[in-house]
Amino acid sequence: MFVRLVKMSFHEEHIDEFLSHFNANKECIRHFKGCQFLELYRDKTHSHIFFTYSYWDTEADLETYRHSELFKEVWSKTKPLFNAKPEAWSVDKVASLE
Repeated sequence: MFVRLVKMSFHEEHIDEFLSHFNANKECIRHFKGCQFLELYRDKTHSHIFFTYSYWDTEADLETYRHSELFKEVWSKTKPLFNAKPEAWSVDKVASLE
């Protein structure tokens, strides 16, 4: 499994637009080939900061998504809303407790 974390910071006036756009596309992203899990988090202290957390079968699946028409459409509408450069991490799950 391949885990991806992305931190995004938005201009306050664009948060509702981002959320609307995310909600309109989240099912397509989640059901993209290789995506097993997708969540969106919002920072409790800095409400303009969001994180996506996703599981992919392989790194190649994530790269296929990142070169897809879906990603290009989502990113083209999301990128202008940022107030800082997004940050992304690919991580290995070390432990998981339920």
